[in-house]
Amino acid sequence: MEAFLAVARARGFRGAALQGNVSASALSAALRRLESRLGVRLLNRTTRSVTPTEAGQRLIERLTPLVGEIGGALDSINAYRDSPTGTLRLNVPSIVARYVLPQIAARFLRAHPGIMLDVVTDDAFVDMLAAGCDAGIRYEERVERDMIAMPIGPRMQRFVAAASPAYLAERGRPSKPQDLVSHACIRHRFPSGVIAVWEFERRGKVVRIRPEGPLLSSTTEMQVQAAVSGLGIIHTFEEFLQPSLASGALVPVLDEWCQRFSGPLLYYPSRTHMPAPLRAFVDFIKNEGAQRGDGEVRRTK
Repeated sequence: MEAFLAVARARGFRGAALQGNVSASALSAALRRLESRLGVRLLNRTTRSVTPTEAGQRLIERLTPLVGEIGGALDSINAYRDSPTGTLRLNVPSIVARYVLPQIAARFLRAHPGIMLDVVTDDAFVDMLAAGCDAGIRYEERVERDMIAMPIGPRMQRFVAAASPAYLAERGRPSKPQDLVSHACIRHRFPSGVIAVWEFERRGKVVRIRPEGPLLSSTTEMQVQAAVSGLGIIHTFEEFLQPSLASGALVPVLDEWCQRFSGPLLYYPSRTHMPAPLRAFVDFIKNEGAQRGDGEVRRTK
């Protein structure tokens, strides 16, 4: 049953195998046995995709809460261990995976050696539970509704605009956001296909710019290298630019217009029987937050 749900969620045997650390052939054999026992085809299989049949979809709807209850019952035994065990699966954006989570994860895993942390990096707006994750980390405007959320990592971050000295020597330095319409801008495309709008703020005034330029990419590393090579002006998380700013390869522009925003949030569903690895992680983050003086856990609207 778990194999069937895993393949249905991943829409394929290979993805489910990678997530479950088993072989695709083992999952395929388990599905064949299940369908043979039931006498009903549960999944439509093609070379490109795997989708549930009508019967398979009905079984998914009935099985999902039941398997969750069984997992919760087994997980409740963790309360009798000296230290919780199991897997904690987090869905996080790339900025968090690179600059926020590594140090937190190292401290947490040293404190809880029986827990395995499985981090899924995804910049798309996703249904964290449908993706098979226990919790997610996102910025406030992207936190799913009806979730409990709490601060994790830096409380404030900035978006910074920057360009190479060579570019600024050739094209000049913009003095206000509106000047960017006459500059070459290196643009970012989200996984949804939406092209990022650049926002700037000074003394409560917000200016939004739809940039134009020679490069459009969904890969931050490519954008940074393009800016360093003098192709144009980049606008992104300060953390992505910090090494280049520190070395002088990039120079900040419109610094007084840098937009500040609140840091990321750990969010998870409100449920009575929280899996032990997630409970341990929430308690760990709450304890670190209390030491910094962060606010209590809160529910998003």
